[in-house]
Amino acid sequence: MDQNVLSCRLASYRKYADDAWTHLPHLQVHCIEAPVPDGDDAAGQFAQRLEASGLKVRSFQGKLDLSGAEPAGQLGPQLAMCRRFGVDRLFLSVKRQDLPEAAAYDRLRVAGDAAREVGVTIILETHPDLVTNGEVAAATMRGVDHPNVRINFDTANVHFYNENVTSVGELAKMLPWVEGVHLKESLGKLKDFNFPALGTGIVDFPAIVRMLNERRFFGPFTMELEGTTGVEFTREQTLAHVEESVRYLRSTGLF
Repeated sequence: MDQNVLSCRLASYRKYADDAWTHLPHLQVHCIEAPVPDGDDAAGQFAQRLEASGLKVRSFQGKLDLSGAEPAGQLGPQLAMCRRFGVDRLFLSVKRQDLPEAAAYDRLRVAGDAAREVGVTIILETHPDLVTNGEVAAATMRGVDHPNVRINFDTANVHFYNENVTSVGELAKMLPWVEGVHLKESLGKLKDFNFPALGTGIVDFPAIVRMLNERRFFGPFTMELEGTTGVEFTREQTLAHVEESVRYLRSTGLF
């Protein structure tokens, strides 16, 4: 039986990210999403931390400016790091802005070609203006039409950027293209930067996981615990926030 892979963004620990390397294994969470190492020295240090902790990086967070230089050139060093660490998903937040749709799609296809050469799938974050919601995401995927350019579904961002939606409803519209997930809680208010511990808001996480499982997607399901604007956690509160979220996910029987 396939098992769901639970992962965590290192940024969920905010300024206490160093604690993630020992805290996550203690919680029996063995996978992470991390920024792409910038250069050989950073890569060497990152490799040492992975070995010491026993953690496995399942996705890298990269950067791509669609209006900037040639996409393949921008992504080249990042894709090389993906290959070096055996990572097959590169998370990107991209914006079309003033770029015509057709040009944005062309550039994403070029990026997809570069990713395919090293066995990587680019996963686009649920952000305006290319993945604002389910309808926009589906239109982008049909426009790009590349097997190595897919969606990272963020369970809370669909509420942050849209009114009168549900996570389940928006996922249904983009379900065929989802190859990454950020598990993030929401209270359902537009532009409200308040993302509490998982299981304490309105997101139906069990339904979302089951929908993806039925489509034969089993992860990584990556916790993204961003907290609340203006509220600064102590180290103890940060660790407790992660622990509460993991405990909730375990209680669903899906992880």
